[in-house]
Amino acid sequence: MERRVTFSPRAESQLASIFRYVARAASPSIASSFTESIVSHCLKFSTLSHRGTKRDDILPGLRTIGFRRRVTISFRVEPEEVVILGVFYGGQSVEARHFR
Repeated sequence: MERRVTFSPRAESQLASIFRYVARAASPSIASSFTESIVSHCLKFSTLSHRGTKRDDILPGLRTIGFRRRVTISFRVEPEEVVILGVFYGGQSVEARHFR
């Protein structure tokens, strides 16, 4: 089954923050390429949606998966969509307070 992939406002904000951080540390071109690769990776959750690690201890139905050893993507699989709930960069901890 194929599901649509959507990004929560929080995840969109986190992606924008990652872009700004990488643009300052490296360049806007590198930041654009990096954030686009994160989004592209997330869009692949439309198939094989139940990948990653279940994190019901944080939030029922929450899953997390790493990306390029610097990013943790949190998401929830729903009947017709995968909702990207958060994109955590550089060792940011995925905690319950992020989902209230």
